[in-house]
Amino acid sequence: MRYLLIVFALFSVCAAHAADGVAILVHGGAGALERGKYTPEEETEYKAALNDALNAGYDVLRDGGTALDAVEITIAMLEDSPHFNAGKGAVFTRDGRNELDASIMDGETLNAGAVAGVTTVKNPIRLARAVMEKSRHVMFARDGAEAFAQEQGLEIVDPDYFYTERRWRTLQDALEKEKKGGKHGALPVDTKFGTVGAVALDAHGNLAAGTSTGGMTMKQWGRVGDSPIIGAGTYADNNSCAVSSTGDGEFFIRLTVARDICAQVEYGGKSVAAATEDIIHKRLTAMQASGGVIVLGADGDYAMAFNSKGMFRGVKTAEEHRVAIYGNE
Repeated sequence: MRYLLIVFALFSVCAAHAADGVAILVHGGAGALERGKYTPEEETEYKAALNDALNAGYDVLRDGGTALDAVEITIAMLEDSPHFNAGKGAVFTRDGRNELDASIMDGETLNAGAVAGVTTVKNPIRLARAVMEKSRHVMFARDGAEAFAQEQGLEIVDPDYFYTERRWRTLQDALEKEKKGGKHGALPVDTKFGTVGAVALDAHGNLAAGTSTGGMTMKQWGRVGDSPIIGAGTYADNNSCAVSSTGDGEFFIRLTVARDICAQVEYGGKSVAAATEDIIHKRLTAMQASGGVIVLGADGDYAMAFNSKGMFRGVKTAEEHRVAIYGNE
């Protein structure tokens, strides 16, 4: 196995290889994750949630299941955790709502499904997959997505299900900061980031990717970020790689981050690590934007990269199992 760890002042790149051809990677969001931000107990809780999701997805792969199934179950578990900005732990909009986005993509067929702005679907990633497999469309939004979820018999919850005191306090703090700094005053970095995602390679050689988020604290007027946008927040193609993104969504959309990484691998002949380095540490950084990606190649090569101070992340293969938060782990 090849293993390379490069640590810079504010960002990190990890690149390695899954020798057995079966692998799963997860992320739980990138941002200002400095040591000391969380207590040891909180760090343990975050890492336990990442591990549980990794184990669930890897079990699917180990038993011969599909990459799509592994990605779906992994992300659904992270959506059920209050620790991450997706599903149960989603942040609040300016109006005090939780509006959820998700997408999923099959690297074998290039089929994809996405949803935006849902408020009552317990697991948006499951709805995204239903859009992919049970409709002729790629994306549904808001009321249409909700109606389709009910038609498909997915679990519907009261919007209060998504309430967490921690996220509500974050909204109140952001509103107060805005009052002091003006309508366009700078908000805390943590209001801008937070997403969960997974990429997987199964025993059949197929890739899949998925992403789910609550978006940005104080987002307005139906704002949609990169997470449900195929090619920006999510992309998978057996000819190149699978990518899930997290970070400053507007810039990930402008740079079509997920698709660009895969295109550099497929058409430019780059390694997964080199393509990821170019996008995250050159192009994204040049735009003064922050975030990260997890990337898994069709050959088993993978990378986890971010230009922020940390990213909740993890990987599991037959020979490696680890989770991390900070830039120097």
